[in-house]
Amino acid sequence: MMNDPLPFTTLILSASLVVQVVIGMLILASVMWWAMIFQRVLLLGRASRDLRHFEDYFWSGTNLRELYDELRQSQELTGIETIFVAALREYDRLTDQAEADPDAVMTGVQRAARVAVSREEASLERHLGFLATVSSTSPFIGLFGTVIGIMNAFRAVANMSQATLATVAPGIAEALIATAVGIFAAVPALIGFNRFSARVEVLVKSYEAFVDELISILDHHSRTQGSGEGQT
Repeated sequence: MMNDPLPFTTLILSASLVVQVVIGMLILASVMWWAMIFQRVLLLGRASRDLRHFEDYFWSGTNLRELYDELRQSQELTGIETIFVAALREYDRLTDQAEADPDAVMTGVQRAARVAVSREEASLERHLGFLATVSSTSPFIGLFGTVIGIMNAFRAVANMSQATLATVAPGIAEALIATAVGIFAAVPALIGFNRFSARVEVLVKSYEAFVDELISILDHHSRTQGSGEGQT
C-alpha cells in the first residue's frame, strides 16, 4: 500500500528557511493584492455608477450654473463632478477678465479639464503598479525558492549512503511548492491588472468625451453671450 502524500503545510514547515521565507513573501503578496483587487473593484464600480448618474442628470436639461453652484458647495465630489467643477471654475475665472477672448477662454477651460481628468486617471490607476509587479516577479521569486530547495535536496542526498526516490521526492516536492505558490500569486494579479487597466481606460475615455461635449456647450454659450453684448 502506498504511503499517503505529505500534507501541503507539512511540506512547507519541513522546507529550508530560505524556501519558507520565499513562500511567506509570496503568500503576503497574495494577501495584499487580493485586498487591492477588492478595493479596486469597489472603486471602479462606484466611479462607473457616478459617471452614469451624473451624465443622466447633466443631459436631463438641468441648468449648468445651478448644477455648478450646487456642486461647488459639496464636500465630497465624484470623479466626473470634480472634472465638471474644475472646468466651470476656470471658465468663470477667465470670463470675468475684461475683453476675454473666447478662444483663449476655451483653451484655458480645456487645459483645466484635462488636468482634472489626468488626476482622476492617476487616482483610478493607484495600486495597479503593484499588481503588475507581483504578476511579473512572483514566478521568478518562486523559481528562486525552488532552485534553493532542489540544491538542498541534492545536498542531503549526497550525504546519504543510499538514495532512493522515496528519500529524494519529499525534498523536491518542498522545493516545487515555491514555484506553485509563485504561479498562484502571479496569475490572478495579472488578470486583475489587465482587467482594471481596461476599465480605467474606458472611464478615462468617457471623461474625455464628456469634457469635449462640455467645452462645446461652453464655447457656444461664450460666443452667444459675446455676440449679444456686442449688439447692445
